[in-house]
Amino acid sequence: MDPFATFDFEGFWDDGDYSQQNYREPPPSEALIAELETALGYRIPPAYIALAQRHNGGLLQRCCHPMDEATSWAEDHIQVCGLYALGRQKPYSLGGEFGSRFMQEEWGYPDIGLVFADCPSAGHDVIMLDYRQCGPQGEPQVVHVDQEDDYRITVVAPDFATFIAGLVDEEAFDDAAETLEIDLVTVDRGTLSPIVQRALGHAADLLPDGERVLRALARRITEAKGFFALHADADSHRMYDLMFWLYSQLTTAQSFTHFVKLPAKQNDYATPCYELMLPFDLVVEPFGFKTGGFAPGFVEDWWNARVAEGAIVPVEGGYRFSAEAERRLLAEVATARG
Repeated sequence: MDPFATFDFEGFWDDGDYSQQNYREPPPSEALIAELETALGYRIPPAYIALAQRHNGGLLQRCCHPMDEATSWAEDHIQVCGLYALGRQKPYSLGGEFGSRFMQEEWGYPDIGLVFADCPSAGHDVIMLDYRQCGPQGEPQVVHVDQEDDYRITVVAPDFATFIAGLVDEEAFDDAAETLEIDLVTVDRGTLSPIVQRALGHAADLLPDGERVLRALARRITEAKGFFALHADADSHRMYDLMFWLYSQLTTAQSFTHFVKLPAKQNDYATPCYELMLPFDLVVEPFGFKTGGFAPGFVEDWWNARVAEGAIVPVEGGYRFSAEAERRLLAEVATARG
């Protein structure tokens, strides 16, 4: 029986361009499902297959699931970005470039089953099918696994179908006023990343009140959105600009990935990277001024746009802002001082 025969999918999926390019695949064949099960070592739940036959992976509009136990995301719910397709073609598919095996081998997630959904933290927490109680051929429960909390495992739902049925719109957890108040404290008084502090020190001659500029821009973003997060809007792009400029005071980016990604096995702030400047901190040395997550696609779109317009240019050893782009940036961020 199809567990989703009477399920209301109105407003469930987000079928925008990013979802189509990175998540969704055609319905899987029986042969492909068998290949994935053999390669990954687990029987894929029938409900997961039934959903994939209808809509194989994608970003979610109904992106929140109630929780009885608090997690790093919230006291009463978690948020999910997208479901992995049963396939190998798209980066965020079960057997894709950033699929289940990648998250376990590269990010250290426990070998308890399959990573099948990602969260807004860009890899720092995920949703998994947990086969510990049922065995590789059984019916797994759904769990949230938090890398930032020593891979803490929290049960979300008893099975895949129940998990899907439990997803609700973000508006069900509307705590906008409280979120705004907390995030304004974060941007006004939160401690800065050690990388950002070093960069501001190096840039003191060019941007003498850099910390005030940074906090003022962050406050403007927070007041406009109701929370501190960066997306594809003009002020978010200005914050990406400022982070890249500060990063460039310490080193030269060899590539987009070199700028963004935390180097493998790094557990300190010695090597600059965007991930440790604004989105995330290290448990061993936390800081307060952070968004708590980011969407790599937004940052990559910003990078590509700046390269296309000639603001980020090739130099010896990598990429930096052009002299004109740097001058324009420093003039523009000065208006954020408030």
